[in-house]
Amino acid sequence: MRIALATEDNRGLEAVLSQHFGRCPYYVLVDIDDKEVKEVKAVQNPFYGNHGQPGEVPNFIKSLGAQVIIAGGMGPKAIGFFDQFGIQAITGTSGMVGEVIKAYVSGQIEGASPCGDNDPPRHTEAHEHDEAFRLKEEMAALRTELAKATERLKKLEEEEGE
Repeated sequence: MRIALATEDNRGLEAVLSQHFGRCPYYVLVDIDDKEVKEVKAVQNPFYGNHGQPGEVPNFIKSLGAQVIIAGGMGPKAIGFFDQFGIQAITGTSGMVGEVIKAYVSGQIEGASPCGDNDPPRHTEAHEHDEAFRLKEEMAALRTELAKATERLKKLEEEEGE
């Protein structure tokens, strides 16, 4: 199974999930077999900064062979296109790709709800909001990684002391 994830960067499993499906700079493709990651690669979003015509981004994801698309948020038209293509759309999640994949394969995340009227407006101030939101998401992911590294270091130090 191939899963496409909308991301803010191209760092594979360490990439930060984008909150905006169509406006992300990259998609990370994760091939899963028997709930195990087999291959990971990042591709640039050719429509970054320009949505193009309705359906172009979903068609691009379809051309990549994805059976699942995961993003923080997605509009109702995109969800409709994915439904037509038989691609499962999942929204409403955040974090680093590796953690999102673990949550997906364990059944902790599923389903898609379109972005609502309470979402920020799609103009200059929204881009400023997007940047701040993206940085907050990345900081949260970095804090998680720092906590893991600190815990690992603590265990290694304890093992050395034994």
